[in-house]
Amino acid sequence: MNMVNIALPKGRLGETVYRSFKAAGYACPSIEEENRKLVFENPEAGVRYFWVKPSDVSIYVERGAADVGVAGKDILLEYRPDVYELADLNVGRCRMCVAAKADFHDDGARTLRVATKFPRIARGYYASLSRDIDVIKLNGSIELAPLLGLSDVIVDIVETGRTLAENGLEVKAEIVPVSARLIANKVSWKFKNDAIRRMARLLAENAAAQKEEQA
Repeated sequence: MNMVNIALPKGRLGETVYRSFKAAGYACPSIEEENRKLVFENPEAGVRYFWVKPSDVSIYVERGAADVGVAGKDILLEYRPDVYELADLNVGRCRMCVAAKADFHDDGARTLRVATKFPRIARGYYASLSRDIDVIKLNGSIELAPLLGLSDVIVDIVETGRTLAENGLEVKAEIVPVSARLIANKVSWKFKNDAIRRMARLLAENAAAQKEEQA
């Protein structure tokens, strides 16, 4: 059987995403066992899963190593991979925000220093405001930047806001909501269309049902 290759993000999000696939009828018992394997198959369900770093999911899909995958909207906006976005899975929900010290006010008098892991998103947001910025690309501990005077603000993902509050920061603006999205390789979409289209429909129906339950 011609299986659909699925790239799942490692970690807590990936485990949640897998449960969505399972609920949609794409269970794979071996993935739930205690082991160090990275590839898992269930020929009866027509799926082959593999774990990859979250930021690499879109690369595996774009390059065709995976037919479909699940990536955060933040990754899609930042890296703009050449893939099809098929469905919002309604998991991993958070926000891309601008945050700063509680007493900070941007008076526009000078170039704004912005620390972020997402320079493209930051530039796009501030370009829409016609605001000059100096982007400082960081890979971790973004909250530290305004505390040490490295930046005026940060652009980062905010889930609960607890980390910001514990470091004396607060959200100043919300840029875009973020959640996990089902994406597909463009060639795979053409040659495995029926299987991928059915998978996207079942996952979307499951996501809608979950959202209704949460309402």
